[in-house]
Amino acid sequence: MTQSAFNLQTEILEDDITKLVPLQESDFDALFKVASDPLIWEQHPIKDRYKIEVFRPFFDAAINSKSAFLILDKKTNEIVGNTRYYDYDPEKSSIAIGFTFIGRKFWGGLYNKSNKKLLIDYAFQHVDSVLFHIGTDNIRSQKAVEKLGGLKIGEVSVISNVPLNLPHFEYELKVENYKL
Repeated sequence: MTQSAFNLQTEILEDDITKLVPLQESDFDALFKVASDPLIWEQHPIKDRYKIEVFRPFFDAAINSKSAFLILDKKTNEIVGNTRYYDYDPEKSSIAIGFTFIGRKFWGGLYNKSNKKLLIDYAFQHVDSVLFHIGTDNIRSQKAVEKLGGLKIGEVSVISNVPLNLPHFEYELKVENYKL
């Protein structure tokens, strides 16, 4: 693949369902309002991220990554959640997508599929492989990535130099297996 400049926090990405806008410090309060639901985090390795003192470092890391997006409902501009790119490796032509959460109001619909499609479609303009790191207990997210065509390729216990409490499965999605 011919590599072009990959801006990890590109302009707004949008379709008919969601709009992904670069995350800003001013988004903290509104995003935390969505994140403060304990049920969002029950299958995540960090189950108490609904607490402000646990969510704040998560948010700060997203801001500092300069690759995070606020997920908005395209029709209402309501905050759905957030997501980001990380671990970009130009030599391996790969990037990871993760640190995603979506408010329960938007579960079971088209929102996760929409935001993943926007991120994946943009990434595949610049890389050959998209990685996902999913907690071993997060069955919901594992199934969602498998539906996209992602294949479980291993287990990791460190993501972006952050040690994790629990191992994560690593899934790889290659353009030829992509099902969206």
